[in-house]
Amino acid sequence: MGWVGVGRSIPPAPAAVLWLGAFLLPLAAWCALSYVPWLWHPQVLVADAGGSSLSVGMRVERGVFTQAVAQAQRDQVAPPQGDRVNPVFLPAPHAVAQALWTGFTTPPLRRGDPWLHESLGHSIGVIVWGFLISAVIGVPLGILCGAIPALSRLVEPFVDFVRYMPAPAFGALCVAVLGINDAPKIAIIVIGTLFQMVLVVANTTRQLDRSLLEAAQTLGASDKRLLTRVVVPGILPNLYTDMRVLLGWAWTYLIVAELIGASSGISWYINQQGKYRAYENVFAGIILIGLIGLVTDQALAWIGRFLFPWSGQQPSRPSQIAFAIISFPLRLPWLLLLLARKHHPRNQVQA
Repeated sequence: MGWVGVGRSIPPAPAAVLWLGAFLLPLAAWCALSYVPWLWHPQVLVADAGGSSLSVGMRVERGVFTQAVAQAQRDQVAPPQGDRVNPVFLPAPHAVAQALWTGFTTPPLRRGDPWLHESLGHSIGVIVWGFLISAVIGVPLGILCGAIPALSRLVEPFVDFVRYMPAPAFGALCVAVLGINDAPKIAIIVIGTLFQMVLVVANTTRQLDRSLLEAAQTLGASDKRLLTRVVVPGILPNLYTDMRVLLGWAWTYLIVAELIGASSGISWYINQQGKYRAYENVFAGIILIGLIGLVTDQALAWIGRFLFPWSGQQPSRPSQIAFAIISFPLRLPWLLLLLARKHHPRNQVQA
């Protein structure tokens, strides 16, 4: 345990164990709350109503159930029977795992509703377009603001002013201007990430070692060459990390963006399942979003060590272990998607 301490490096094997523990510990706590009756379980699922006013399948608070049992005893009728359970909004892990499977293989409850994989694919498309538009505008503008103080004085005060405005506040305006389809959803993600991106990229650009600029200027480099040959290559590793972080911000705006205009996407799917009180499907949708974000971020981090070898960060064994572990969940949705298409009614009719 000599690697436990401030600033101490972690050997590969303990690093992989700690990485797994970050997920296994919350899962163990969830399992304990779900499967250990005396730990929480504040409600009772009525299995036999007896002579009480309760009905089979009801979930009632334990105090209410105790009163029903006492009342049945006073009335000299059969008391109700039941099992302690958690509220319906906290499904057990096995129920969520089953919902993940059936979400890709079972048709929606209502005809015309999208399948889970269709909702997920739609959301990924919105994220990709929104973040791509932000990057095309925000990255060059941020680099210029960080490299040219005069431009920074002209642009950043207004950008700093707008970034404090909540992106959902522009929802009604986006719908009025862009319609009710995907355009306003993409616009919300652009508004939520663009102005933050400009300031983050500008700050990263300013952190470039000034001695590199001075050396290039001594050699007679022009402003254009300073930007293309010194500034951009010098900030690329940190800029790559910034974009990974900002991509996570784009996902946080998705839940609001998809409630604007036409109903679609994984966020709309989660809200619909909440209305049906199918909270295992709600958990499944939330877990899918987190899983896609985790796999994407870890994959980008692993790839970045190859893209920028001059940054001094070479691919390490713990990173390869982590990437190998998360690669299976990355393949799993596509396997489920193939199964869903195989069981889709349209494919069966064509067959």
